[in-house]
Amino acid sequence: MSDSPRTSALAARHRALGSDLEDWNGMGTAWSYSTDPNDEHDAVRDAAGMFDMSPLKKVYLRGPDAAKVADHVISRDMQRVGAGQSAYGAVLTEQGTVCDDAILANNGNDEYLLCHGSGESMERLQESAAGLNCDLEFDDDLHNIAVQGPKSLEILAANTPLALAELGYFNHAATELFGHNCRISRTGYSGERGYEILVSSDAVVDIWDNLVGHGVMPCSFTALDKVRVEAALLFFGYDMTSEHTPWEVGLGFTISRNGGDYRGKEAVLAAKGQERFLGAGIVVDHSEMVAGGETLLHNGKEVGIVNSPAYSHRMEKSLALVHVHPSAAAVGTTLDVVGEDARYTATVNAIPFYDPQKLRVRGG
Repeated sequence: MSDSPRTSALAARHRALGSDLEDWNGMGTAWSYSTDPNDEHDAVRDAAGMFDMSPLKKVYLRGPDAAKVADHVISRDMQRVGAGQSAYGAVLTEQGTVCDDAILANNGNDEYLLCHGSGESMERLQESAAGLNCDLEFDDDLHNIAVQGPKSLEILAANTPLALAELGYFNHAATELFGHNCRISRTGYSGERGYEILVSSDAVVDIWDNLVGHGVMPCSFTALDKVRVEAALLFFGYDMTSEHTPWEVGLGFTISRNGGDYRGKEAVLAAKGQERFLGAGIVVDHSEMVAGGETLLHNGKEVGIVNSPAYSHRMEKSLALVHVHPSAAAVGTTLDVVGEDARYTATVNAIPFYDPQKLRVRGG
């Protein structure tokens, strides 16, 4: 069982579903349930599944200088992100490398909420806020249920007074759900239309139980890994680290070139065009998921590494997100995948593997 210092209020629900609550980001996390992760995967793609994303760390920025701190800590031009909107971006070092990724929401009234994973966001926030009129509050009571899938809108809209169908992509609003105060954000980590419910610990269990009663399937992080690899969504620590620039890992779209007064701006702009490798996707000629960490060869020369593998039973393909030298990154390039005990061939594939136009997550 988990001995993590942080505990989700949903821990008992996870245990009842078969989870041993393995640690991620300092919190016991449902890496697996007794249900088949392929069935959980299907629920997200065909109906609605939900993940307890409470292990993400949530930090409020409040005060007259909150906007200035927000604009400094993330690689987006936060001056263009109005109240009720959010932005996904990279948290950079002074050297222009990626030390975390995060979603930063503008709640209005000089308040922002930053949600991040296992990187250095809090340390960088504290540096950005030093000497300014901005209070930082880490709120571990704030829980996060991500309801993802084509039926998520229908199920949630029937149980909230919010006009949910009108909530735009990366927009959020304070409202009620099943009678509980919460904030609903049109975001997720699945490649499907979905919503994240930010709610206090005293209400999260009742909301979870109501969602189960409305047919939403609890899903493990094993299933989350499958859907996020299909959608080519990055996981800090695997697909990017503080050794990498945004240009190398496919986060160039998060870099504001003209606006934004963020840490590492000059360094990251100077790094464009100096990529040692590129983030890419491969389809492996194998009937299962590869282990991860394998070396990539092209014409016998080492050109990269496997970061995040997954087997998609829906696509009937062994997939992986990789780092590969620019000379071998073109779609259609044939590579050898070499592990300790196995060798496979693979082909560089366009990403995302699933819904390459991102019509499902953005549609409506």
